[in-house]
Order: sequence, then C-alpha cells, then structure tokens
Amino acid sequence: MVDDTGRGMRFDEANALQRRIRLVGGMRPMSWLYARVLHHLDGPVLRLSGGRRSVTSALSGLPIVELTVVGARSGESRTLPLTGVPDEDRFVLVASNYGQQRNPGWYHNLKANPRCSVVFRGQRYEMEAYEAEGEERERLWELDVSVYPARNYYARRAPGRRIPVMVLQPAPKVADDGEG
Repeated sequence: MVDDTGRGMRFDEANALQRRIRLVGGMRPMSWLYARVLHHLDGPVLRLSGGRRSVTSALSGLPIVELTVVGARSGESRTLPLTGVPDEDRFVLVASNYGQQRNPGWYHNLKANPRCSVVFRGQRYEMEAYEAEGEERERLWELDVSVYPARNYYARRAPGRRIPVMVLQPAPKVADDGEG
C-alpha cells in the first residue's frame, strides 16, 4: 500500500522554491489564484500521466491525489485533484477550501458517500472515508501542516468553522459470492 507517512514531502525537506510556493499559498491573493487555477491544470496532467504527475506536485512538491467520489446530490462520479498526505496505508485530506467560510464540495460528497477511490503516483486505491475527531484529528492536522504550513493561514481566515480532517482508509474487500 502507500506506507509513506509524509516522508520526503515535509516542508523542511522541500527545496527552496517548493517551500516558497507552499508558503505563498497561504496568502490571500495566492490562495484565491490557486483555488481558481490549479485544479484546471492538475486534472488534465494527472489524467494524461495516469495519476503520476501534476503541475502542483512538480512546482511545490506537495503530494497530489486524484480523488473520485460520488456526488452527494447528483449521484454522479466526480474526480478532482487534492493534496493528500499519506499516513501509512491511509490518506489525509484537509477540507480547508483555501480558507473560505464553507467546506468544499468534495467534503460533503465524502460525508454522503464515503466509498471512493484515489490515484496516487499511478496506483489506484479503493478507499472509505471518515472524519477524524479528537486526538486523531489533532495528530493528522499536524502531519498535514508539516507538509503544507499554509493550512494554518487558512484556519485563521475561517475562524467560524473547524476545518474538517478526512481520513481515507482502505475499503473492505467486497466478497464475490460467485453468483450472478
């Protein structure tokens, strides 16, 4: 499985350009730009590279996953690139929404339909999501911030909400009963 737990992705392990890009991502004008541009660049690059490359990961060194989830209202499959920090055989997704006052749509989709898939470094994983709480949330928030410190800026800009931390864990295997 993944078994990376943020190794090689931490902020203090990134090169100078990657650290700068991660830090300016927390500034209001840059997070506004990132929110409106990066997914339009990353999506096609991820699809063309089979999930192995993205513009964001090339520039920032951030771990980018391609999340596919069923829409909460539409029931249709939705795929989008997100920062996903590996934690052993799981992925941590932080619903910071660049510091906006509401949670991102993918968060609501995962809450309504926890079964999802993730492509990371060209490998597809069938996952199941849940929202971390308590000490686990705090540990995973710190893990994420050790990779992408701009999350702290986002949290300060969204004081009226507690930013959710979602965990994607391997989905239980569906037994094939041999019928049908």
